[in-house]
Amino acid sequence: MKYFLVAGEASGDLHASNLMKSLKKIDREADFRFFGGDLMQSAGGKMLKHYKDMAYMGFIPVLLHLHTIFSNLDLCKREIEAYSPDRVILVDYPGFNLKIARFVKEKLQIPVCYYISPKIWAWKENRIHVIRKYVDTMLCIFPFESDFYQKHNYQVEYVGNPTVDAIAERAFSTESFEEFTGRNQLANKPIIALLAGSRKQEIKDNIPFMLSAASVFRDYQLVIAGAPGIDPDFYRPFMNKYSAEIVFDATYRLLQQAKAALVTSGTATLETALFRVPQTVCYKTPLKQLAGFLWRHFFKVRYISLVNLIAGKMVVKELFNENFSMKTIREELNNLLNNEQYISVLQFGYKEVIDKLGKPGASDRAAEIIFKNSKYR
Repeated sequence: MKYFLVAGEASGDLHASNLMKSLKKIDREADFRFFGGDLMQSAGGKMLKHYKDMAYMGFIPVLLHLHTIFSNLDLCKREIEAYSPDRVILVDYPGFNLKIARFVKEKLQIPVCYYISPKIWAWKENRIHVIRKYVDTMLCIFPFESDFYQKHNYQVEYVGNPTVDAIAERAFSTESFEEFTGRNQLANKPIIALLAGSRKQEIKDNIPFMLSAASVFRDYQLVIAGAPGIDPDFYRPFMNKYSAEIVFDATYRLLQQAKAALVTSGTATLETALFRVPQTVCYKTPLKQLAGFLWRHFFKVRYISLVNLIAGKMVVKELFNENFSMKTIREELNNLLNNEQYISVLQFGYKEVIDKLGKPGASDRAAEIIFKNSKYR
């Protein structure tokens, strides 16, 4: 069959590339065209637009690039129509992809599969009406999403979480502490891992507090997980005051060896939990009052971390907005390093999350549904 995929971000490129590999295993005639990235390119097929030319985050960047965004939408529509695929597969990136879903269903009547649901359970819940109307098959990666969609009388498929797959299949899974520190020129001291986000503004807001808070624990070394696409020189001004190191392309290897971690929100919180590393979530917001207002009035969830959202309760402490301070970070980190009962309760919560996520195989299960499912609405 012919598949047209649209992924507009680095994470979408990763998950879409794994899905393509899984589709190839069950469909020998699989042919791909896509908007995506280098990982999808390595999986095969023809790339028509790189996600780096599509990903604009925030109100001002979107406003400044409206012409480019509309041009990309028009190009995507033309390419889908010319290719006439058997399936259109959309990966997250809702601002763009929901418009494509509408076009495909209204103009082309081609089945639309959505892999990795937009986070409408957090905000913009009214998008459910668009999804119900234009998306034939929704494949979800968080177990709580099934309950959310069920409330809206919309049937979805939970296929498992691709992060579970990525960790299960990771390289260096048997690497020892000595091997890791030796290969990265690190000290022979236990590690506190600092995962300060993937965007420059996140890093700028959070890393100074993380470094300062963790620096008082003298028996540990501080190691930053460098974000993909961020130049090492960007981190240097923040590190000058502290004895800290940085590693790139080695986040899983770092977590495998860490004793504790300070983590911003996002997938990193889930990755840290899957490695069973005691963590606290630190997320500094520059405008506390505005952030608090937006959180209370526009967001529909109780937690900011995926760990707590999946558990449905507080497993890891969230130091966010008014709870974010040097004192609270240090107190929490001290518990993560020295309070055995505290750590034990946290690890029990991690086990519940891991059990809910299920076994690896998300990409394979998603591919099988996309390939075999003929019951489109």
